[in-house]
Amino acid sequence: MEITAALFIDEIDLRQVPGPATRIDLKGVQFSAAAPTPLPFTWAPHLVVIIRCPPDGTGRGVLEVTYHRGDDQIARSVQPFDVEPGKFTYRLVRAEIDFEEYGTVEARCRIDQNPHVTVPYTILPPPED
Repeated sequence: MEITAALFIDEIDLRQVPGPATRIDLKGVQFSAAAPTPLPFTWAPHLVVIIRCPPDGTGRGVLEVTYHRGDDQIARSVQPFDVEPGKFTYRLVRAEIDFEEYGTVEARCRIDQNPHVTVPYTILPPPED
């Protein structure tokens, strides 16, 4: 099993195309945003993780996503999944993260005990009027 992509998004849409193929439309891919309100606030990002199972794979795994601010783990999600060998699947992960100051949070994604794929997200000060 391997993580093909992990991104923060606004929306995900699946659509069929002619034949046995499927398209995944990702909208609003982002790595940072201006704070939506004055500090402090709670942010609930949508992270999509796309997973590939090789043709000789078992088709079963566990996705773990931990969110970190510096060395501190601030949230965690664990999801078992099944995927047909030779195919792809995706998982949506959502955490509620409190921000008391501007800065970066990292989502560290991994399947079973494999290496992490790290996706940063930075909350910036709101634009000045």
